[in-house]
This record gives sequence, C-alpha cells and structure tokens, in this order.
Amino acid sequence: MVGHAQWKLSRDRKVAEGILESPEKTKRREELRLAWDLGQAVHDRRAELGISQAELARRAEMTQPQISKLELGGTVPTLPLLARLARALDASLQLELVDDVSNVAFRARTTAA
Repeated sequence: MVGHAQWKLSRDRKVAEGILESPEKTKRREELRLAWDLGQAVHDRRAELGISQAELARRAEMTQPQISKLELGGTVPTLPLLARLARALDASLQLELVDDVSNVAFRARTTAA
C-alpha cells in the first residue's frame, strides 16, 4: 500500500520528468487547444467564403491583426464577439464539448424555402 507522502513524491517526480503535467499546465494546454480549434474554424469558414482577413475584420468590426491573432489561437473571444463573427461569416457557430473532445465549426446558414 502506498501512503499519501509516497504517492505525492512519486507524482512530483513524474511532473519533474514531464511524465505527468501539473493541473495548471493541463488546464492551460486545454485552453490553448480550444482557442486553436476556434481559430481554425474561423479560418476554414473564411477560406470557404473566399474572403481575406481584412474583409472579415471589416464585416465583424475588428482589425485585421485581431483576426490574425484569433485564427492563430492567440485569443479567446467573448460571446458577443462570437455572435459578430458568426454574422460576418454568414454562419451559425456550432460548439460541442464532450469530455476531452471538442468540435468547433462555423456552418453556412441555410435558407428556408
């Protein structure tokens, strides 16, 4: 049976060796992954529309550098900004988070017949 002190020592050694990440590092890695997934979704929809970062920035009332940073996963937008992006991309934002898996996409709006 492993006591708490032995378990903590073993865990600390694994963290130091890079085998086990600290909770803070795991949380930050997840935040970065989600930001990158969102940025990729913006890029994919923008490319689908054939518009530049500058044009998307104009439509979303942003600057081109802000769009670039967002597409590279360097920022996490607020909900109001996500709504503006969806409108600017003529799309709906679909976000699914299940356990460690995320699915982020801007889907073209369909028109009702």
